[in-house]
Parts: sequence; structure tokens; C-alpha cells
Amino acid sequence: MPGGYHVAPLEALIDKLESLPSIGHKSAQRLAYYILNMSPQEAQSLADCILNAHNKIHYCSQCCNLTDGELCPVCRDEGRDSGLLCVVEEPKDVFALERGGDFPGRYHVLHGAISPLSGVGPDQLKIKELLARITPEVQEVIMATNPTVEGEATAMYIARLLKPLGVRVTRLAYGVPVGGDIEYADNVTLQRALAGRQEL
Repeated sequence: MPGGYHVAPLEALIDKLESLPSIGHKSAQRLAYYILNMSPQEAQSLADCILNAHNKIHYCSQCCNLTDGELCPVCRDEGRDSGLLCVVEEPKDVFALERGGDFPGRYHVLHGAISPLSGVGPDQLKIKELLARITPEVQEVIMATNPTVEGEATAMYIARLLKPLGVRVTRLAYGVPVGGDIEYADNVTLQRALAGRQEL
């Protein structure tokens, strides 16, 4: 803070909030002052929610999505089509696709995309776990990585690994804008992208 006015706990809170994605200094200040105006019970409840989520949420043992149980809700759902597998980069992409309510299959979350410039190679992603899930029951794998350079490279890399296994590999159609993220696509765009997927 400028001048001689310093409140160390407030500055620490602003710094911590500013370290979050998409939160600039002004937004961090607003959030910090909002938190300070909470009652002690509300502030404690917020802190408890953060710790509870951090301590209880982990990867689904099957699809690597986020869950607080052994399996995520999609993997627990016996009504889902086990022959249709949709591969996404991040857990938030599963949420986006589920929001549309049109996908009947299951998911696999890679937790990133291949990006040599960022030091992310295939071994840093959940690709081995994906390959372990390819059984004769799996008829089609939809590559729903983001339409970015990294997403395309990841889709092509995984397609080359899957083709010899005899599984059909498709790619989301470009209803999702190039350079955009699945997370921000509207429902109609996602429906068209799923319906218009293409062979890789």
C-alpha cells in the first residue's frame, strides 16, 4: 500500500487473493474488504469450505475427474454408455459438457495438454490411465481437447496411440471456436460440436 499505511494481515490477504487466476489487484482488494466485512461465522464458514474441498476432493480412480468418493458421479452411473469415451483436458470441461445434458457416455480427464514450451510432456498427463481403460467394450473415443495448438497436438498424439488398438477415434467438430476453451462455450455450440465430430 502507498504511503505509511500498512496493515500486514490485510496486505497478506490481498496478495493471496491476487495470486488466484483472473484476479487483478483491484479485484483482490474488493474481495479482501468484502471478507473483512463478513461476520466471524461467515468468514469461518468460507475458510472451512476451502479446507474441506481441498482435503476431501481427489481424482476419480477410473476417469481422473474430481470427486469426493472412490468414483465420480458419472463413473458411478450405470446408465452411461461405457462404449463411448470423451477425453477432455480439465475437470471443468466435464462440467461444461454435462451442462449441455446431451452426452450419454463416460469421460477421461488428462489434466492438461502436451506443451513442450511449458515443459508438459505425455508423461505428465493421464494418458497411461486412458490407455488402460481401452477394452473391447470401448467403441469410440472422442477427443474433446481444446481447439488450441496444444489441444490439437494432444489429440493427434493420443489418436496415434489408440488407432492400433482398433478403436474409432473422433474429434469434436469446430462448433467450439478455434483458440477458445470448452469451459466458456454455450450449450448450442457444444451440442453442435458433439453432433458434428469427425474421424481423426
